[in-house]
Formats: sequence, C-alpha cells, structure tokens
Amino acid sequence: MNTPLFSARRHTQPARRILPVGLIASRNPSPWPLARSWILLYLLCCGAFHPLLQAQDPGSGVRYMATEKQQWEIGVTIQSPGNCTGITAAITVPKEWPEQAVTILKQEKSPQVKTIRFQTLSNDVQQMMVFIPRLSAGQTARVLTTFEVTKSHILAPKKTDQLQTAGQLPRSFQKYLLPSPFIESRDSRIQRLASQIIVDKPTDWEKVEAMFDWVRDNIEYKFDPQLRGAITALERKQGDCEEMTSLFIALCRINKIPARSVWIPGHCYPEFYLQDPDGTGHWFPCQAAGTRAFGSMPENRPILQKGDNFRVPGKRTPQRYVSDTLQARNATQNPQVQFIRRRIDQPTPR
Repeated sequence: MNTPLFSARRHTQPARRILPVGLIASRNPSPWPLARSWILLYLLCCGAFHPLLQAQDPGSGVRYMATEKQQWEIGVTIQSPGNCTGITAAITVPKEWPEQAVTILKQEKSPQVKTIRFQTLSNDVQQMMVFIPRLSAGQTARVLTTFEVTKSHILAPKKTDQLQTAGQLPRSFQKYLLPSPFIESRDSRIQRLASQIIVDKPTDWEKVEAMFDWVRDNIEYKFDPQLRGAITALERKQGDCEEMTSLFIALCRINKIPARSVWIPGHCYPEFYLQDPDGTGHWFPCQAAGTRAFGSMPENRPILQKGDNFRVPGKRTPQRYVSDTLQARNATQNPQVQFIRRRIDQPTPR
C-alpha cells in the first residue's frame, strides 16, 4: 500500500450518488426547475464550475498545469572497514509544496538499521534520519526509499500590474528579507545597484523583472565547484546558478521584496513573493541561470528544499543548504558512505 508522506492536501470524499439533473421531484411542478437544471447542465458542460479549469485562471495568482509523476530512489549505503557504533545518517528528501505532492511507494533496509524517521527543519526542508546502533568490520548497511513525486509546471500570472509588495508579512517571512550565508544584502555595492536598477519602474512586478534581467544580462554563467556568493558574482561578473540566484535574491531583499532559494537535484533557482489585490501572497519562481523563465517554472526535477538560512542540528552557524551527512559516535576506521538520489522511471537509453 502506498503511504502518503506528510500530505495535507489529499482528502478522500465519500462516494456520492448523482441523479440525472432533469429528474428532480417536486410537489408543485413548474417549468422553472427543469429549465434551471438544463442551465446548470449547460454550465457544467462548458466547464464553468470545473475546479481545475478555475485554477487555470486565477488572474494575478500562480497558475499550475501539466503535472508529471516521477519515481526517485533516495537513500544511503554505509560500509564499515572497522567496528563502528552510534551511526546517524541524514538525507534530504522531497516534501509537500503547493506545486508538489509526495508519496512513499516502498522502503528497503538492511537488518543493521534500527530506526528510520522523518524530520522537518524550519518547515522548509525534510530529512530522512537513519539510525544504526552498530556495524562490525566488513559489514554494509543500506536504506533505500522510493518516492513518487507529482510535480506541476508553474505558469506566470496573466495580470501583473496590481501585484505588489506585502504590507505586513508573517513573522516567519522576515528571514526572507535579511542576509543569508552567501547572500550579502548589506553590502554597500549591492545596495547601490539595487536602488539604481528599479528607477522609473512603475510596478513592483517590473521592478523584480528589472533586477532579474540585470543579473542575466550582466553575470556570465560559468560553473564553479565552490560556492562564492552574491558579492563575488558582482565583482567577477560571473557565476553559476548558485551565484546568480544569490545576487538576485540579495537585490530583491534590499528592495523589501521577500525572496528565497529553491533547491532541486543538481540545480537551484530563486522565488520572490508578492501579494495580489485581495491581499493573498504568492511565491513566483524564475530561472536566474538557464533558459529564461520569469514568474514561471517548467522544471520537472523534485524540490528538495526551499530557503537559504537553515539552523541545522550539530552546526554552530546558519547553513545556506542542508547537506546529506553521516556521523558516528565511535569508529576504529572511518566508514565509507554513498548517498543515493536517482530517478528510476526514465526509459533506458538504447
């Protein structure tokens, strides 16, 4: 049986028996009930009350379409050349987001594994925690969990002129206006640039788009195995997805627009937050590096975490990203670890 993983959006409705709309009993027959029934039938056929169709046209809000299901194996293999005790592995796994649903399909573990549980950090990242009391010399422990991830593409809103910065943010959003590791929004050079870019931009959407285009037009994409941050991207005028995302987020935060990083396997991109005329807030994604996408996201890979300022147990300082980790209380030799994260439902290349 498939096990839902922290799903707050799945609800099962009891089966309902639907009568033909034209066969409605009435003690006082009149032409109006029948006419009303045919009108309702016409509207239903046209899709006027179809919830999925309504969701496709929310005006200033986020729009979802083209869901895709994927299967991912995520886990860890630990080989111990010597005796090892008190082993704990932490692996980031997909969690529920408005554009993403997650279900556990199956879970495999070797006999040495005592406990597997899930924990959430700051409501932004989910970890699979693996506890192994002891491995003797030459033993191998393994955990492998298969997740089904249903991911929706995000389309840009149809109406953007009335989207604006939030008047009053939830307290939990304050971190998206402050500096984060490698997002140095208090740097004077980045602050001057942030003010210059938005001059003469009449709407908040256009201000964000101007900052987005500045980063894409002025920072050359160049892969770097080491994370450098926003200041380095501005100084060197180059960087990869992490540096370009960092600089864009810093510019947004300086201009009082909440923004955060989104992490997927092998890539990251930013999101920014604006409110519609009804006061409802929306997170809009964009591709700082790669094919241009502003306010939309065609990316299929599962979301592993959102945010860029994490308090991780065992770490003294805030972390930009929650990494996979392995710890052992005692070990005669360092264990060898392999973290596993791979998609398994793709066609095999010929």
